[in-house]
Amino acid sequence: MSVLLSDVVSGSAVGLRGRLWQLTAAELRAAAIEASAEILRLEAVRVAVVDELSMRPDDQVIASRGVGCWLAANTMLQVRDGKKIAALGAALRAFPAVAARFDVGDCSFDHAVLIVAFCESPPKGMPEEALPRCIDLLLAAASGVEATTTKVRNVIATLERVFESDEVPPAEDVDRNELRIASTLNGRVVVRGDFDALTGEMLLSALSNLTMPTPAPDGTPDSRSAAKRTADGFTELIRRYLDCAKTGTDGGQRPHVNVHINARDLAEHRDCAAAPSPDGGGVAVSDLDVGHMPWLGPLSVSQTRLLGCDCFLSTVLLDDHGAPLDAKPGKRLVSAEQRVALIARDKGCAFPGCACVPAWTDAHHIRHWANGGPTVMSNLVLLCRSHHRLMHRKSGFVGKWEIRIGADNKPWFIPPPSIDPGQHPRPANTTFKT
Repeated sequence: MSVLLSDVVSGSAVGLRGRLWQLTAAELRAAAIEASAEILRLEAVRVAVVDELSMRPDDQVIASRGVGCWLAANTMLQVRDGKKIAALGAALRAFPAVAARFDVGDCSFDHAVLIVAFCESPPKGMPEEALPRCIDLLLAAASGVEATTTKVRNVIATLERVFESDEVPPAEDVDRNELRIASTLNGRVVVRGDFDALTGEMLLSALSNLTMPTPAPDGTPDSRSAAKRTADGFTELIRRYLDCAKTGTDGGQRPHVNVHINARDLAEHRDCAAAPSPDGGGVAVSDLDVGHMPWLGPLSVSQTRLLGCDCFLSTVLLDDHGAPLDAKPGKRLVSAEQRVALIARDKGCAFPGCACVPAWTDAHHIRHWANGGPTVMSNLVLLCRSHHRLMHRKSGFVGKWEIRIGADNKPWFIPPPSIDPGQHPRPANTTFKT
């Protein structure tokens, strides 16, 4: 029996696995995308139906102690999931803009939960009139195929720091810091901690190079899990500290924290988030006046100013588009100053859809050095190791991505025809990296 693409999503999955071999790779991709869209549609339908049922419950719902418990009792859902569905339906009544985006399938269930939670408990320093613009910003981060939970959480964290109040944000409250170290019965040690964002940034910065996957001499990939690499890196970090405790240096430089912020924001905290933009357009995360740490994201202006009292200050000159300017050509290897500028522009791996942090990226020559490509900002882009290999024709990949610096002096990526027959340029993945 043959299988049609239209039957894959609308039909049953029983016996489907044995017939999918008849579909081409393009048809399988289309089926996967269509099935995902159908799941989003049905999730929205379920939330709407459950919410309507909660407003006019019958005897069965009342006997189950609420519509969430009733849903769990009559499906394979857990009680907590049933209650979560009912809670989202009730919360969406007060925020029609979020409900509209969720109903059309342009915002996932989990992202809608995060957004309404922010709307229900906004930062204490945020004026009421700023909420609609904040919702627009959150929906922009939660919409489209490039939306990730990390991006949505990053925008929420940024907004919480933009609208500072007299209370210390939880992420910056050092009084909550805890570290428990206990030995177990078999002689091992269990470590459990809870730290503020700045302490976490220092720890992640110190562990970054020590936790990267290390291939074997024969090229075999690192078989260690991420947790094992982190444990090994932490052990090495302690060993290096004990070896260098007298001088406090490692490789001639102390592990340090990088915080990026516009000079005008550092000088004076502007109320830009609650005020309309000069051109009447929407607000962008990159325009919000907060500091930014490569690992843990936004940092409030007050905390950034505190760090600025005793720090090494590096200046990166930016153009009108926010792209760094560079006038130091001639070297094959990227200088420290150029890398600082690349991080300020690309915020990490610039490849569309990649969230790799700056510490795990390489500076890639768009036009290769061997072909006369200069080491200047207009010929450089940050890429993680995986996408760097892809640009150098990764084995088994058909086609080739191209990178061009656009009129905004930022990198744009052009996919091969096998991915996009029209080869439409895609912007670097920096829109929601604050």
